[in-house]
Amino acid sequence: MNLELRHLRVVCAIAETGSVTKAASTLGLAQPALTAQLQRIERTLGGPLFERDRRGARPTALGELVLSRARVLLPAMKGLQDEAARLAGADDALGRYRFGGVNSPILGRLVHRLSAEQPHAQITTYASWSADELAALVAGGRLDFALTGICGDATPPAEFGLSWQEVAVDPVLVLLPAGHPKAGQDEVGLAELRHEQWVAAPGDGCFGDCFAAACARAGFTPRKVYETDVRGCMDLVDAGEAVALCQATFRPVAGLVTRRLAGTPLRWRLLLGWHPESAAARVAEAVLEDAVAAYTDSLAAHPDYLTWLLRHPEFGARDTGAARPAGWVRTA
Repeated sequence: MNLELRHLRVVCAIAETGSVTKAASTLGLAQPALTAQLQRIERTLGGPLFERDRRGARPTALGELVLSRARVLLPAMKGLQDEAARLAGADDALGRYRFGGVNSPILGRLVHRLSAEQPHAQITTYASWSADELAALVAGGRLDFALTGICGDATPPAEFGLSWQEVAVDPVLVLLPAGHPKAGQDEVGLAELRHEQWVAAPGDGCFGDCFAAACARAGFTPRKVYETDVRGCMDLVDAGEAVALCQATFRPVAGLVTRRLAGTPLRWRLLLGWHPESAAARVAEAVLEDAVAAYTDSLAAHPDYLTWLLRHPEFGARDTGAARPAGWVRTA
């Protein structure tokens, strides 16, 4: 048997978890299958890689040697694969756009603009609630751009080496059933909702911490917080079971209303990210300009919010001042 990278991943997983059983679970394999694979690896290398007893699995001297090499080779191969994926897309930088995001208020309009400007371009989208996953996919060359949001002054995922630019900054609103006692107000104090139950969409970002901190500043701890998808959020609010935080450009839905939170205790920053060494970097500024234009387009459905933005210039679309590459057709 020839030793392969997947075999090195098996050895590393066993060493990191300290157990063949735990490693099998991590790798999504049956424990007997992983044990048999380890035995084949050990036969190929000429000796046992782990001492196994009731306390787990500990590397032998041979195992430590293999691990030391594997911990160099595996990251190096991952880096090679990522760079190759980015390079492979270099020749059709203007012909393919792969976006990742979820619950974005501008994705549809952004795709529409790009399709009008470049009718022959291939545009695909990928949905994920995880900002880290989206950043990793961009860094690995599997996506070109990530559309994600963060709250307040928090920073986007930094460990993947992406360039991030703001598209817009909005206050966070509250979504209420139309019959809610506070629905008749233009603004609602966060403390006025201290007795409510809340619902939020899933994700690995900072928003839960930001919300909890805002509630603490308002003098209370939020009651039960449900977690479900966007449709489930609307259903729970419509049923009167909970209230929800939402983006300022959330589309009006019959039976539900959005209201501003007094003092804007929470801000949401919409970001566009790309890898600076990827083919997408060549057109990133133009795509950013389109993203800002798509955001501006979305405001047409929210005249009250647009009026509010005129009085609060610190919010709304960012000024890009971007220059478009040759061959790019501007749409109105």
